Amino acid sequence: MNIKILGTGCSKCTMLEKKVSEIVTNKSIEASIEKITDLQEIMKFGIMMTPGLVINDKVVSYGIIPKDSQIIQWLEEGN
Repeated sequence: MNIKILGTGCSKCTMLEKKVSEIVTNKSIEASIEKITDLQEIMKFGIMMTPGLVINDKVVSYGIIPKDSQIIQWLEEGN
């Protein structure tokens, strides 16, 4: 599974990255997590607000920090 965190380094972006990393570790999900901070790269995903969460090249959220249960659901669907 390929997970991307889109954000320029704001506190919400950092919080989302930490939350996703913890969930992946706790649930023993095999995934690579990549943080994308380059604005041009972020814009290629068509989001207007960060943080963005991309699972297997599909944007699942942006502009918010989703609840843990929602992130877990997306990760399970992406498997």
